[in-house]
Amino acid sequence: MMTEQEAIHDTEMLDKEVEQDVANLFSALSSPTRIKILFLLKQQSLTVTQICDRLDVSQSAVSHQLRELKFARLVKSQKHGREMIYQLHDIHVHEIFEVAIEHVKEIYHYE
Repeated sequence: MMTEQEAIHDTEMLDKEVEQDVANLFSALSSPTRIKILFLLKQQSLTVTQICDRLDVSQSAVSHQLRELKFARLVKSQKHGREMIYQLHDIHVHEIFEVAIEHVKEIYHYE
């Protein structure tokens, strides 16, 4: 029979690479501007110019934030003619974002 101490020591841990990638994901979500961009892209695919117009932020600032989001694989882009169209990377990003919003609304009692 295993003691409580042995059971605690035997607890499964995340692989170090997975652990780091999850930390990078949460780090990418730590900027209010990136949250705003993700919220917009959750609703529809947009160009950099469209994001700038909706957020009233410079193109260089939006481009920088999009690079961070692409690095974290939260956003992907597709060339359409001369423009790049940005969208959330996949359904998991939609789900992460929905759960995060729901959690914050619940714990802070937002309507």
